[in-house]
Amino acid sequence: MQIEKREIAQGAAVLRLEGRLNMVAASRVRSAIEEAVDGGRPRVVVDLTEVTFMDSSGLGALIAGLKRARQASGDLRITGVSPQVATVLQLTNLDRVLRAHPSIDAAIDDW
Repeated sequence: MQIEKREIAQGAAVLRLEGRLNMVAASRVRSAIEEAVDGGRPRVVVDLTEVTFMDSSGLGALIAGLKRARQASGDLRITGVSPQVATVLQLTNLDRVLRAHPSIDAAIDDW
């Protein structure tokens, strides 16, 4: 899993993930979200365009990040959801909590 972090205006950070978001990568993703929030960027957009697979551990990392961001008066948004990731979100009913946005700009504009 590769994680590219980009800070943008409006107190937001974009995390672009590439690879498999599974048990091996989940702790790194959770840490990257925490670093963004603790660094004064409580609004986090996670770009999943290049994520080829996500399991329950990856989903847990996103939910933990969402909770952390909201505790800091921010939020976590996702974009670039593949059919496999969308299926995981739908099966767990977490697509209602982690709403997918069509682009990074759309996720940011929603704030």
